[in-house]
Amino acid sequence: MAEEQAVAQDQQPAFGIEKIYVKDLSLEIPNAPQIFTQRETPQVSIELSNATAQLEDGIYEVTVTVTVTSKLGEKTVFLVEVAQAGIFQIRNVPQENLDIILGVTCPNIVFPYARETISDIVTRAGFPPILLNPVNFEALYAQQKQEQAKANGTTTH
Repeated sequence: MAEEQAVAQDQQPAFGIEKIYVKDLSLEIPNAPQIFTQRETPQVSIELSNATAQLEDGIYEVTVTVTVTSKLGEKTVFLVEVAQAGIFQIRNVPQENLDIILGVTCPNIVFPYARETISDIVTRAGFPPILLNPVNFEALYAQQKQEQAKANGTTTH
């Protein structure tokens, strides 16, 4: 009876966070110290991407990369890029659910850490904090799937 329960538990879907960490971090202030004397409000642009890698059976790394560029005209005030990653254990999940977990659930877990890292490093660099808005990874995932379907010549409804 105990063996049957152990086998049944081995077949149960499992999800766990193994580790959250900063994989890569870059800060550039190419026009310092003169840029600190500027009083105009800079323009800020944000780029976001995420990637998944299978490390071993049932173990995945999901990386969310955020690049924040602040400019005054043509001058770069600062450029910050953080690759925030997480290692997740995901077992006994059907492939269609696995894609959603890796493309939506895991980035939703990792992104707040990236937000905090960006805000912290920008503040430490001597600038007002950058507070990134939440990201709807579900919408990004759906958009990515639509683009893949168009590229493959199929449509989804």
